[in-house]
Amino acid sequence: MTAIHRFEDIQAWQLGRTLVRKVYAAKFDPDVELRRQLTRASVSVMSNIAEGFGRGHDGEFIHFLDIARGSAAEVQSLLYVCIDVAHLDEELAEAIRHQADECISTIAGLQAYLKDGRRKR
Repeated sequence: MTAIHRFEDIQAWQLGRTLVRKVYAAKFDPDVELRRQLTRASVSVMSNIAEGFGRGHDGEFIHFLDIARGSAAEVQSLLYVCIDVAHLDEELAEAIRHQADECISTIAGLQAYLKDGRRKR
């Protein structure tokens, strides 16, 4: 893996940014609180990746990646609520859920890489 100098270069952050775009593009009005929770969870993915990277220490970065991964899982769970209460159709929710899944997988890979690097030092 090449050296990363800015959080914007992190693939997991880029995928999180795409997740935020997809969540915000999925417009529904009937439940403002549900929409707020969904958008907050999606923003939390990219924010925690950036914050963890900014801490400058692998241990803290890994911790913030855990939070980001949890937020992506929260997005996935909230999408089921959106389907169940008929705020989103399943096709759109599945596209967003797939994006969240990509975030989770990429974050997990980054965590494994960082943990392995810590063991080797």
